[in-house]
Amino acid sequence: MLTVLKTLHSDVCSVDIIDLFDKDPNRAEGFSVRFGDLLFDYSKTRITPEVRGALTALCEKRDVAAKREAMFQGGRINETEQRAVLHTALRDPDGPELLVDGGDIRAPLRKTVERMEALAGRVRSGEMQGPGGAFTDVVNIGIGGSDLGPVMATLALAPYHDGPRCHFVSNVDGAHIHDILQRIDPKTTLVIVASKTFTTIETMTNAATARRWIEAGGGDPAQQFLALSTSEEETAAFGIPRKHVFGFEDWVGGRYSVWGPIGLSVMLAVGPENFRAFLAGGKSMDDHFRSAPWQQNMPVMLALTGIWHNQVCGYPTRAVLPYDQRLRRLPAYLQQLEMESNGKSVAMDGSPLPYPTGPVVWGEPGTNGQHAFYQLLHQGTSVIPAEFLVAAKGHEPELAHHHKLLVANCLAQSEALMRGRSLEEACVLMRAKGYEGAELERQARHRVFPGNRPSTTLIYPQLTPHVLGQIIALYEHRVFVEGVILGINSFDQWGVELGKELANTLAPLVAGEKSAEGKDGSTRALLDFVREAGN
Repeated sequence: MLTVLKTLHSDVCSVDIIDLFDKDPNRAEGFSVRFGDLLFDYSKTRITPEVRGALTALCEKRDVAAKREAMFQGGRINETEQRAVLHTALRDPDGPELLVDGGDIRAPLRKTVERMEALAGRVRSGEMQGPGGAFTDVVNIGIGGSDLGPVMATLALAPYHDGPRCHFVSNVDGAHIHDILQRIDPKTTLVIVASKTFTTIETMTNAATARRWIEAGGGDPAQQFLALSTSEEETAAFGIPRKHVFGFEDWVGGRYSVWGPIGLSVMLAVGPENFRAFLAGGKSMDDHFRSAPWQQNMPVMLALTGIWHNQVCGYPTRAVLPYDQRLRRLPAYLQQLEMESNGKSVAMDGSPLPYPTGPVVWGEPGTNGQHAFYQLLHQGTSVIPAEFLVAAKGHEPELAHHHKLLVANCLAQSEALMRGRSLEEACVLMRAKGYEGAELERQARHRVFPGNRPSTTLIYPQLTPHVLGQIIALYEHRVFVEGVILGINSFDQWGVELGKELANTLAPLVAGEKSAEGKDGSTRALLDFVREAGN
């Protein structure tokens, strides 16, 4: 599959990226994609017209178009679980009829959104209250996709918050829920428990703790708990009335679920109108993804750039660098989206794959990262493709000078990664500082930047609900395209199961209720230490 690209890589691996701009004065325009008000620039890479042609040919060879339509039309593209993949339908509840298993899913989707909006309206207006009055705080308890999407989106849309304060609990470490509950009032707190099966051990452990806290503080769990779950039996057993339960179907994967009931905390924070704008942004990216030719298709070119860097160039990680403080949880969100989706080692038919699959995804917001790990990006021995995101303007006009400096830093970093600094240039700098001879060269070598470090940049006008929806959908479709090209199932996650199963068997051993006989020597020794240190 990658033979032609590997040959092209050998041809361009010694090319200086900046020389590509000298050869093609219009390179920046030719190697970028515009969609609406968004600009995706991938010109600061070694992708040439020949490389791009070979990359887009992969889309034809792997039949991306047909698989894309199968996803949007409800085909069971999650083959190992025999499920459709229709998170895209969540952001288009008013769309035309869409049949799954013989039934139209649009009407139930519309009903669910309307129920969410009605509840959000009652909470935000103060009509729905706790024993202490109007709800001042919301605690969302979930893990994985039931946490990462809502917390990321809620932080991102802070300028639009006009509802109750939202807090998020995910870790089973008691410190997480303790540190949140101690600073809010149990009589004016609404608790959302997000778990599809309502049996996820971390979530239900935290939910039980929250219920005891509500009861001890004079609250009413039946009045103050909501469930985002498909299990009416489990939610009823927990004591949550049916009118407070919002279900979702098995064709919505956890890491793709922020668009539906899992996003209820987002709707409570920013209101139904802004949540609808968020959905509309996602749908606009869906429409673009379905209609634009490969070279002008933003998700496709983002995906192909990733394939080029990881599978062809051999760069095993990618850094996501939002120059937007409110997107500080985007790298963590994309870690799950990409690594849980494409962190696979077998093809659809179960055969071992002969090439690497998903890269390691990591990052932090700028400019903080510049004072942490950018040293390695610029002068380390590993090449790490950088993916920058930045808004053209911020939400605080009185602080516009801050934002201009932020944008300048973002653009400077991508230029510096590409341009670098030669030994000759470094020598000129050191000579100006008074160094001579061997010491001049020694000092200069420490100031050499190799350059030729690839990066992409996504620029958007301002981080609005609509733009956030576009960004998330952009990355979702990137994952899909990469998965199709790699021949894997991006929509299951069996890799999370084994550790969960073993944790269930280890819990009574940690508590000293059962013998550790049969466990390996390391696990037994660790158990012994925990028991001794915990007494």
